[in-house]
Formats: sequence, C-alpha cells, structure tokens
Amino acid sequence: QVEIMESGGGLVQPGGSLKLSCSASTLFFGVQTMAWYRQVPGQEREFVASLNHFGETNYADSVKGRFTVSGDTLKNTATLEMGSLKPEDTAIYFCAQSFYPQPEKLTQVDYWGQGTQVTVSS
Repeated sequence: QVEIMESGGGLVQPGGSLKLSCSASTLFFGVQTMAWYRQVPGQEREFVASLNHFGETNYADSVKGRFTVSGDTLKNTATLEMGSLKPEDTAIYFCAQSFYPQPEKLTQVDYWGQGTQVTVSS
C-alpha cells in the first residue's frame, strides 16, 4: 500500500507565494515520477507539474514561470513552490506518483495523495 502525504496548503493573498511538500511511502525508488495536480470542486482534476527520475520537469501552461517543482525521486519526495499566485490558482492540490515520465493524463497516475487546499484571496 502506497501512502502519499501532502502538506503546506493554506490561505495566501494574490501575488503571494506558497510551498507545498509531498512524501510517499513506496517500495519503488528512483523509477517513479512525482507529480502535482489540482482540482476545483465541480471541475475536472488537471495536471500542474511533474518531476521524473531523469530530472526532467514538465509544467502546465497556466503555471509556467510561476511554479517550480523539485524533489528527490530516490527518496520519493517532491516540493511545489508557487509564486505570483492568482485567485484562479485556488484549488485542492494533489501529489501523485506515476510510472510515466510525463504523466499529464489522470489515467497515467498510479497513486494519489489526499490533497491539500490552497486558497488565493484578499
């Protein structure tokens, strides 16, 4: 059983920054991609960013230049640093693991965390 835990969500003003952290318990080390997704209630969950074991990063167009994903796939940890936050970034953010190198589709995710709320509001 793989458990993924996120932390770091909260309330932040527009233009502010927030950092999310993720750790996963798994028998696989250094072969899985760590990824972030987000979901607004009533809408489909969407890809945000990923980091694979080659060190390659991938971002959704909506967060490029504002968000940075980092981590250690050998230790199954990941961090999402979010800057220049906008109200439309408000969502539940999920950490995930995948065996795909750039898992943008939900069907490519193998394990999900429970999510952490990020609210951008003045």
